Amino acid sequence: MALPSPARRPWWRRWFGTRSEWAAARFLTGLGYRIIARNYLCPVGEIDLIARDGNCIVFVEVRSTGNDDVERPALSVDASKQRRVTDAALHFLSKHRLLNTPARFDVLALRWPSGASKPAIVHYREAFEPAGRFQMFS
Repeated sequence: MALPSPARRPWWRRWFGTRSEWAAARFLTGLGYRIIARNYLCPVGEIDLIARDGNCIVFVEVRSTGNDDVERPALSVDASKQRRVTDAALHFLSKHRLLNTPARFDVLALRWPSGASKPAIVHYREAFEPAGRFQMFS
């Protein structure tokens, strides 16, 4: 009987995701962003990273893969995921009284080449517009 692929094991996915989020945070810090929250969890969803880029709040979705197709992870941020991230972002902005602060949604797609200690990163700035009936204005 063959063992399941390591990518299907929950502990592996958690470890891989955490490793990718740390690499993404280092990447953004290197660009001059200031990380203000990691794995922000609220009743309506979760956001991988929240950062400041100047006066703009940036909500970052981190997607990673171990294969060569770096676009596939980025494309997995579908309309449903965009809606959940938007709802969580609105919750964050409201809770911290930042509703009048500029905000945007970025996606970081990471590809981990076999044996590499650092990933190849593609940064999609303003990857999507706020999703939902009222978007970011309520």
